[in-house]
Amino acid sequence: MQPTSLLLRRVILASTSFKTAPRILRDPFINSASRTQSLTSTPHLYKKKDKSKPAPSTVPETNSAKNLTDDPYDLSRVESGIANAVSRLKDDLSKLRAGGRFNNEVIESLLVQPNKEKKDTVKLGELAQVVPKGGRMTTVLAFEEEHIKPITSAIIRSQLSLTPHSDPHNSLQLNIPIPPPTKESRDQAAQAAKQAWEKASAAIRDSRGAMHKHLQQLQKKNIARGDDVRSAHGKMEKLVEKGQKEAKELFEVAKRGLEKV
Repeated sequence: MQPTSLLLRRVILASTSFKTAPRILRDPFINSASRTQSLTSTPHLYKKKDKSKPAPSTVPETNSAKNLTDDPYDLSRVESGIANAVSRLKDDLSKLRAGGRFNNEVIESLLVQPNKEKKDTVKLGELAQVVPKGGRMTTVLAFEEEHIKPITSAIIRSQLSLTPHSDPHNSLQLNIPIPPPTKESRDQAAQAAKQAWEKASAAIRDSRGAMHKHLQQLQKKNIARGDDVRSAHGKMEKLVEKGQKEAKELFEVAKRGLEKV
C-alpha cells in the first residue's frame, strides 16, 4: 500500500503545480499569439512614421510655388513676354533699315563651311569682320587667308545677289558692291517688316492668353478672390494694349524708312 500511496501523492502534487503555473506558460497558443502581436505591432509604428516624413519637405515647396504663381497681381510673365517680343521686333527691323537683305548684319549671319571635309558650319562674323566702306560698298576682312575661299562661296551661294571681289592690295579683304535698291527689293523689305510685326503681335497675344488662363484657374480653384482677378485682368489688358501699340509704332517707323531707301 505504501508504494500506491506515494504514487498517488506525486500525481496530486503535479496536478497542483500545473494549475498554479502562469497561463502564458501553460498555453502555447497564447504565448505564440502574444509574441506575434509584439512583432507585428512594430512595423505599424514605422509605417506611420514614414508617411509623416515627406510632410516637412513638401509644405515649404508648396508655399514657395504659391508665392511665385498664385498672386493674381504678379504680371511679370506678361511683362517679360511683351518685352521679349518687342526686343526681337527691334532686332528684326534693324536688319532691314539699311536696305533690307543687304544689311551688314545679314552678311555676318551667313553660314560658312571652313573645311569641305567636315559639315560643321560657323557664322561668317566669327571668321571675318564686315565693314561698310562708304557709298554702296562693303568690305569683308578675313582673320585668316584660308577662310577667304569658303567665305566667298557662302556669299555667292546666299540669296543676297552679292558678288564679292578680291582686293588687289590685301589678300585678306573682299570688296562687295551693293546694288541699288529696286522696287522689288523695297517690297520684299516691307513685307519682311510686316511679318516681323505680325510675329511680335502674336507673341504678345500668346503671353496675354497664358496669363488670362492662369487667372481663370486661380478664381476657379478659389485661390484668389473674384475682385482681385478682375482687377489684375484689367491691369494685364493695359499692359498688352501698350505693348501692341509700341510694336505697331516700330513697324510704321521702319516701313517709312524703307520706303525712302
